[in-house]
Amino acid sequence: MEGFNHSRVSEFVLLGLTDSPQLQIFLFVMFSVFYLMTLLGNCLILLTVLSTPHLHSPMYYLLSNLSLIDMCLSSFATPKMIMDFFAQHKTISFEGCISQIFFLHLFTGTEIVLLISMSFDRYIAICKPLHYSSIMSQRVCVALVATSWTVGFMHTMSQLAFTLYLPFCGPNVVDSFFCDLPLVIQLACIDIYVLGIFMISTSGVIALVSFLLLLTSYITVLVTIKDHSSTGSSKAFSTCTAHFIVVLMFFGPCIFIYVWPFTDFLVDKVLSVFYTIFTPFLNPLVYTLRNQEVKTAVKKKLSNQYLNLGKTTPIHSVQ
Repeated sequence: MEGFNHSRVSEFVLLGLTDSPQLQIFLFVMFSVFYLMTLLGNCLILLTVLSTPHLHSPMYYLLSNLSLIDMCLSSFATPKMIMDFFAQHKTISFEGCISQIFFLHLFTGTEIVLLISMSFDRYIAICKPLHYSSIMSQRVCVALVATSWTVGFMHTMSQLAFTLYLPFCGPNVVDSFFCDLPLVIQLACIDIYVLGIFMISTSGVIALVSFLLLLTSYITVLVTIKDHSSTGSSKAFSTCTAHFIVVLMFFGPCIFIYVWPFTDFLVDKVLSVFYTIFTPFLNPLVYTLRNQEVKTAVKKKLSNQYLNLGKTTPIHSVQ
């Protein structure tokens, strides 16, 4: 941990999203609601899939892991951002800043690979339905999830390998609501040109290539669906289109921010909100709660919990 000894900056100042007190109150309420709904929605989906035997299939196994990642992705910075709306001094320690960078790249890297795995699952289910059960076995599903987390961990460690040893000798103002790697690196007291090339070749290119793979996969699936003019095909077309919209909302900001890492755009803050807050909120709505099988299982679970609660509540007779 010698890298910490080379750093003269002990904390960073986060400028947040806005300086307007009125807008801060509005954003506090809005993001608090979004965050709570994200946790409740994803947690409900995760528990429903785990406790419902007929949902123990490859697609729902991958979806439940997506819910877990979304809860983590929405929690690495959002709670601090919500609390900072009423803080006069929005600061974060050097260690806390490094932790945010670690978890951001861990969860986004893991989610990128998991989304590719999910598109592969839909491709096999729609384009090669007769081979689906043999290809998407339980062992393959576990391997896909394990690969997602492994790639995410390797990716975030590659980002921190050089960040920890950068000299931070003065400027400590981060123009965002969390420590994003491009913004933090700009504060280092060395020439960051080579680091910029490295960042573009890792985060930027990885996001762009992954998005192109997903785009190709979804186009193939949509073309296959279009050739089958049935009610089920129409429903699958609608589902895949919704999936791709969420994928675009996740990858679009990542590509924009990390392909041009050291250019200052006013829209960068808004884009950061999309893949850290809005996408984890939308994923359970688009991927699972639009699915009739999941909706039925969720309603059944909630009704059972309500009935069990009613049975355990003592009823006192009036004397």
